[in-house]
Amino acid sequence: MIKDICVVVQPEKEKDEEFIFSQILRELEKNNIPFDKKNISAVFEKKSIDARRRVVKLCLKYKVYIGEKPPASFDVPEWKNVCTEKTVAVIGSGPAGLFGALKLLEHGIKPVVIEQGSRTEKRRRDIALISTSGTVDRKSNYCFGEGGAGTFSDGKLYTRSNKRGDINSILKILVHFGADKKILTDAHPHIGTDKLPAIVNNIRNFIISRGGEFLFDTECIDFLVEESCGKKTVRGVVVKDNCGEKNISADAVLLACGHSAGGIYSLLDRISPESLEPKTFAVGVRVEHSRSLIDSIQFHGKNEASLGAAEYRLSAQIEDRGVYSFCMCPGGFVVPSATGPGEIVVNGMSAAGRNSKWSNSAIVVEIRPEDIPCEFIKQASLSGSEKTAGLLFRNHLERMAFENGSGQMAPAQRLEDFLSHKKSTWLPASSYAPGIVSSRLDEWLPEHISFRLDKAFRKFGKSMQGFVSRDALLIACETRTSTPVRILRGKESFECAGLKNIFPAGEGSGYSGGIVSSAMDGENACKRIALQWNL
Repeated sequence: MIKDICVVVQPEKEKDEEFIFSQILRELEKNNIPFDKKNISAVFEKKSIDARRRVVKLCLKYKVYIGEKPPASFDVPEWKNVCTEKTVAVIGSGPAGLFGALKLLEHGIKPVVIEQGSRTEKRRRDIALISTSGTVDRKSNYCFGEGGAGTFSDGKLYTRSNKRGDINSILKILVHFGADKKILTDAHPHIGTDKLPAIVNNIRNFIISRGGEFLFDTECIDFLVEESCGKKTVRGVVVKDNCGEKNISADAVLLACGHSAGGIYSLLDRISPESLEPKTFAVGVRVEHSRSLIDSIQFHGKNEASLGAAEYRLSAQIEDRGVYSFCMCPGGFVVPSATGPGEIVVNGMSAAGRNSKWSNSAIVVEIRPEDIPCEFIKQASLSGSEKTAGLLFRNHLERMAFENGSGQMAPAQRLEDFLSHKKSTWLPASSYAPGIVSSRLDEWLPEHISFRLDKAFRKFGKSMQGFVSRDALLIACETRTSTPVRILRGKESFECAGLKNIFPAGEGSGYSGGIVSSAMDGENACKRIALQWNL
């Protein structure tokens, strides 16, 4: 017999195995479940923190095996060496690309992973230059490079996309390649920026060992298209590296380019505009507090080390648009995520220990296609189609942030001053390494954004007493929460609506967000690729 049991305990009792076991027995008795305590095994499954009331408690979930043995270990897929003549060009080495490549190896199909950015080793150096000298490499930065945007910006694994696939299977694969086993039991699992690069390297090396291939610093600039009877079929890709351009033939293309790959959207807009549609996205700012303040608010004055850094989730509806927290980073840092010179983009990250002096979160406003100013719709129409207007608007906000900053020093304003509509005469210390400069965000952010941020922050200050405080800091701009464009695909086939043999997946496709949901999306797309070949 197998039963799910939840034990609620004080934080100091978490490591008391004898006490925990007694509580499990008590729950079994309470539910009239017959047992012999000599034949019981309890496997820890999940931990969450309940801080809704003044007494903070831990909820520990166990799978209890009565009269039978628990499984010895968890399983991972059986990956094969490349053993077919089929080749798939995988555009992008983020979670959709890497997990898609692993799924292809389950069927013996060769993945050729094409990444415009650099390996993690070089990428780390390029990212450091953004903070030390303000130099942004267009191809190697926080968004582009081995492992995708998540590699050097946090490694959050929490997702609610449980209909997309088996979340635990993704977590088990990450553990297999080096992640801490606690991601299997934490309610909001997180790897950490300091740990994720090594895991990504392990996945890359494994794929190569099974016959896969990686091409770094290599950009996909075109598709090899055959047109017959009005239908376009992709037979490969054109890539550009330091040696020039070349063609790579492929039987299919997994398009896992990430949410910042503007070149791919321009390419699709040119050769298959019917494959694109505008979608809702969100933009706003990063709000940063001292970690001790957020911990105190969320844990009702208890800053116990066993609880870790506190998280929060906030949302409000302001004039028919959502305003909400996104990518909250407890004990984290605000980081520069621009993908080119002349722009400022901010993001958040935390190391595995989540132990910095600050906690931050994006607070963003929902932007629907009809909210895009007319000037960007006209500009998009002149260069292709109106469908890419959201990208132009996003880029405009990033250039405005640059113009109101200094190099990669980001424009910032104290939250209290933002709400009082005045310039900050002083700024609190910040985790943002390039530095910050005082700026009237309330003046230069578009009114439909700043107005909703203002109203939402006032609401958040009431629901979280102390959130609006002397040292609360706003840093602009947060614009890369998701892509403003969706690449249309078949619901069952995953194949691009306008281009046969292309399978869009991950954040860049507009169908997923975050590491785990993107990984599952890449897997699902590659499963469809294998099915069409009966492999």
